[in-house]
Amino acid sequence: MSFYLRDKKLSEKIVHDLKKMNQKFQIMHVCGTHQDTIVRFGLHHLFNQCNIKILQGPGCPICVTTPQEIEECLLLARAGKTIATFGDMIRVPGERESLKSLREQGYDINIVYGIHDAVKLAHKKKEVVFMAIGFETTAPSTASILLNNPPPNFSILNCHRYVPQVLQHIMKQGDIQLDGIIEPGHVSAIIGVHPYEFLSRAYGIPQVVTGFEPVDLLMGVWMIIQQIRKNTARVENEYSRVVKYEGNIKALAIMKKIFTPGDIKWRGFPVIPNSFMALREEFWEYDARIKYEDLLQELSNQELKEPPGCRCGEVLRGIISSHECPLFGKQCTPLTPVGPCMVSREGSCNIEYRYR
Repeated sequence: MSFYLRDKKLSEKIVHDLKKMNQKFQIMHVCGTHQDTIVRFGLHHLFNQCNIKILQGPGCPICVTTPQEIEECLLLARAGKTIATFGDMIRVPGERESLKSLREQGYDINIVYGIHDAVKLAHKKKEVVFMAIGFETTAPSTASILLNNPPPNFSILNCHRYVPQVLQHIMKQGDIQLDGIIEPGHVSAIIGVHPYEFLSRAYGIPQVVTGFEPVDLLMGVWMIIQQIRKNTARVENEYSRVVKYEGNIKALAIMKKIFTPGDIKWRGFPVIPNSFMALREEFWEYDARIKYEDLLQELSNQELKEPPGCRCGEVLRGIISSHECPLFGKQCTPLTPVGPCMVSREGSCNIEYRYR
């Protein structure tokens, strides 16, 4: 293990203590960066030795974006709109093609680092649509741009989602039995600790917000096990060096001015109430779905499905691991992805493939 030396003794002590538990546990996390750390540093092998199974849930924003949203973006691109989005997103397959394949055909598809770059394009192009993807981590950037009067030829295809609501759905459905949840550090830096507390009260589930070093995740799992030992269920903050209980108050205030909770489908999930960051009415002029409503109408009656054979939806729900998908590492690789979990570097399949 290539842990930092300063953490080595603590890590060894945690593992020793976890191994003494004569019981099996199943814990879910909802963060692609956590999954990267777990696989890259071999933590999943350590946890298996301790009878602890770690599942990756719907913690990859690109992965949970639905076929409907991808087809909307493809349709706008074919109609001559300038599309701006993140690099991983352009490679996610639609029903017949991707944004990458459209770009190769000459359509105006631009890779940007963020919404600010997309606004710059709007000063040079005719009609620019930014595909706004992400959870509470990236939503403040979208909100701040919309609050500052972007050009009238700029709009967003809004795909922002709230994390706590999808966790509530997982707990309510009961498809998998969870003994604890590791909450994402990036999202929690914005929303804080409080928004998760209702889950512990309603479902008796221990939760810990953790950072991204190997010792952070070891400590987070250990803290969950201590709660189980004491028969308690609450939200603890292992990542207190970054995450405050109340979150980032300024970012939350900006988001509240722009967004209001709405219902939306997630890849692998049905429609989840209040999990969508819908634009408030006063900002509808920047909503691409309203601005180009007539253009997008042709998708309204279509039933868009997962790519044939892809089990990305089940991976996102924690029902199967990437290796259990028959396409993994065969038809589906980072060079020939069938689903978004193999495209995004935060996707479980991509991470498993890179470090296997």
